[in-house]
Amino acid sequence: MRHSEFTSQVCSVARSLEIIGEWWTLLIVREAFFGTERFSDFEANLGIAKNVLTDRLNTLVDAGVMRRTPVPGRGNPVSYSLTNQGRDLLPVLVALMQWGDRWVNGGKAPVRLLERTSGKEIASVRVTNSDGTKLGARDVVIVPGPGADAAIKNRFGRKDD
Repeated sequence: MRHSEFTSQVCSVARSLEIIGEWWTLLIVREAFFGTERFSDFEANLGIAKNVLTDRLNTLVDAGVMRRTPVPGRGNPVSYSLTNQGRDLLPVLVALMQWGDRWVNGGKAPVRLLERTSGKEIASVRVTNSDGTKLGARDVVIVPGPGADAAIKNRFGRKDD
């Protein structure tokens, strides 16, 4: 995995990319959402090299996105599953899938996501205000948050406050 100076940045996107930003990593998380649990199944479903898969799984386990659980069998087999932290990536993966369905695959989704109880297609992921009104990029204002350092406060501080 490539290492960068993202860990020194005061930016949630950059810091998150340190964990999930490598493309194999998101595909492993996708496979876990699809129900894959065993190393050999991740390897077969993704066509990924063993050393790369081992590195990415170790990163996900170390970061708390996935857990490794011993299972009965020969050769010390383990099962991989998403933690609560990993399951919180569902909106990220769904948004990426829906974007790809629209802009990369010409509106032809390779897989569909259905609500388990109703069998209906899930809605598009969207950004909303607290009342549920859909927001676009022009509707959002960026201001310093509670974790902002001086540079962020200077860059995004509102002059009218």
